[in-house]
Formats: sequence, structure tokens, C-alpha cells
Amino acid sequence: MKKIVIWILRLEARLALRKYRPEIIAVSGNIGKTSTKEAIATVLERRFSVRRSKKSYNSDVGVTLAVLGAETGWNSPARWLSVIADGARLLLRRVAYPSVLVLELGADRPGDIARLARWLRPHIAVITAIGEVPVHVEFFAGREELAAEKATLVRVLGMHGLAVLNADDETVSEMAKVTAGRVLSYGASEDAAVRATNYMLTYQTDERGVRRPLGIAFKLDYNGSTVPVKISGVFGKPALYAALAAAAVGIAKGMNVIEVAEALSAFHGVPGRLRLLGGLKGSMIIDDSYNASPTAMHAALDLLRDLPARRRICVLGDMLEIGRYTIQAHAEMGKRAAEFADAVITVGSRAKFYAEGAAERGMDRKSIFSYGTTDALLADIDRIQAAIGEGDLILVKASQALRLEKAVAALMAHPEQAAELLVRQEEEWQIKR
Repeated sequence: MKKIVIWILRLEARLALRKYRPEIIAVSGNIGKTSTKEAIATVLERRFSVRRSKKSYNSDVGVTLAVLGAETGWNSPARWLSVIADGARLLLRRVAYPSVLVLELGADRPGDIARLARWLRPHIAVITAIGEVPVHVEFFAGREELAAEKATLVRVLGMHGLAVLNADDETVSEMAKVTAGRVLSYGASEDAAVRATNYMLTYQTDERGVRRPLGIAFKLDYNGSTVPVKISGVFGKPALYAALAAAAVGIAKGMNVIEVAEALSAFHGVPGRLRLLGGLKGSMIIDDSYNASPTAMHAALDLLRDLPARRRICVLGDMLEIGRYTIQAHAEMGKRAAEFADAVITVGSRAKFYAEGAAERGMDRKSIFSYGTTDALLADIDRIQAAIGEGDLILVKASQALRLEKAVAALMAHPEQAAELLVRQEEEWQIKR
């Protein structure tokens, strides 16, 4: 039954693309896809009618739903039938349909990108980053095979297509050699066509005189023009690269750098991706609980190090789907955390290697706490809540299976705002263990 439903929906999506002919911007990579998709949509909405993939709809089914403007039916046959009926109405009537689709494409197994690209036929392909130890690598022979899978997206571009590539990721930059389309690069290096300089974190002083992080700022350079960009509510290098990719797409679509900079000011990040939230007793939380890969973990730890704090506390869960890199990657991140963190709390069976790495780097074992599951952590949350205080900065990060957004909710100052600020707050997620 499930296969039949998916087949019908995919047919409806293909027919909808043929009928309405939107411009398709496809975003892929191993890091920052969702944030990049959101930033691109935010910029383009200044001029165009835009639809973006909801949340992280990046699978075959998710992309199909995004094309139809629908949401998942979860486990309800009635809801799936309603989605099919809505798709039929889209085809039988002439309705308002966006002129631009910004779609996120993921790859769990070889051939995933190719299957999507064949029927989507994107006009613009955006590749974010691959990273030294990528996520979702367990079903690939190695990093190179996974990178080749992502490169499929730029290979399918025609001569009128555009590949928007991260100049600071060598593997992504090399993809310029395999596309027939034009190439527009972005990054912080001198080789980037759309370039960021003078990147910095910004701050504001609150009513109590406490200096609080506000966002990021940088100068956007393109073709001899330079404009300042300020974005509030986002932090770290991943946010910078998402903004640069969006700027590149905006420029490719005919927007000038001033217009792009103004549009970027409306980008406020995505729940669960390096979002700074108020914590209990005047603490602050870096909520990066959506997912985790070694490169993204590295970026999150860098942000924890760079932001001012009385104490720095890491709550780190398993990084999944990294195959043979598991032990080494966890140990390396534990060592990195030990260089500046005051305490490391690990969650999950693989996370014990964070603890081993931190101890090997010299962290006092009295400052390392390990829990086998998120439920075990939550059962002991009173002790953690009692230990944190004003000025503490708490990083929470793990792969999504760990559901560490539950820990964020238990540590945030206003848990009543969880539905608005945290990931996986839908009823269907709430009833999952």
C-alpha cells in the first residue's frame, strides 16, 4: 500500500512540474542543507513567489511532498488519501503555484540523488560542504563515493544551468569540473566569487548590563562591490556559509548585493541548528540538537569556545551513520571539548568515546558524566539543573535519534516556548520514544 501511495504522489509531482514549470533550486551536501535552503528562500522571497521544502523534507517522499505543497500523512491512511486528493486538484485546476521551488536533497544510499535529479531536472544546484568525515557514509564505500553521489546533482545540469559551489570545501570546489553549466562559487577564500570578509560575532547589552550574543556580521564582496551584512539570531560559521550560498543564488537571479544584504537580515536560522536560547537561572543554551556529523560538531564546539561564558558545558550525544569513523571521530571531538569546556556530559553508547577522548586530553574525570540514553539523562536532570548558574553556556548536540531536544526543553528558561523554538515538536514526534 505504501509503495502505491508513493508512486501516485510521485506521478502527481512530476505532472505538477510539467504543468506549472517552476524554476527548481536543489540544495545538497553533508552539512547545512536545511539552513542553506531556508536562507536561499528568505533572500528570493524579496522578489519571487517561493516555496521551500518544509522542515527537512529531503528524501524521495519528502521532495515529492514539497513539490505538491503537502505534509506527511505519518501513519494515517486517511491523511495520505487527503494528500493524494489535494495533488489531483492541483492538476485538474489552475491554482496559484510558486515560480521558484527551493528543495533540499539528501542521500542515505548510492543512487538517491540520481533518482531525484532525473525527474526534478534542477536549474540551479547548490552544494554546501562534504567535510572530512561526512554523515550518512555508512552505506557508501567511503567519503569519495558519497562525494560522487552529491556531485550527481551538478552533473545533470544542462549548459544553461548553474552550479553554486562552496569554494572553501575542496571536494565541492572540484565539482566545477563535472558540470556543463555555469559555476558561481562562494566562501571566505580569495578564490570565491561571492566572498565574506571580516566575519565576526555580534553582541548586545541587556537591561541588566550583561553582554549577550546577538548574531553575526560580515562584509559581502562580489564583483568589486562590498556591503555590510548583519544577521541576528544565528551563530557560527555554518550560518555564514548558508548566508553566502543564499547571496550567490540571489545574485544569480539578478538581485544586487545591497538587496541581498537587506534580505539576509530577515534570516533568523532554523530550530535545532546553532540556535541560542535562554536557559535556566540566567544560563544560555546553544541548541544544535537537530542532527550531528563530525564537521558540524567541530563547528558547534568552535562556537562554544568563542562565545563569552562563566563556564562552558557540553551535552554531546552519539553521532550516527558515520560507519568506520565512529570511534576516532567521537574521541577527537572529546579531546577538542576538553581544551576549553568545564564539563562534558555524554549521552549514548558511542558517546563514551567522547568521554575517553576528553580524559585522554587531561580533563578531570570528575567533570565528565556519561548516560546510556536520553531517558537516563532526563531522569537525572534535576542534578544538572541544580548545577548550572548565571553566565553558563551549554551546548546540546547529537544525531536526531538521540532526541536531545528533550534535554534542551528541560534546561531552557521558558519551556512553554518549546513548540515554537525546538525541533521535533509535532504530536507524532512527541509520542515516539
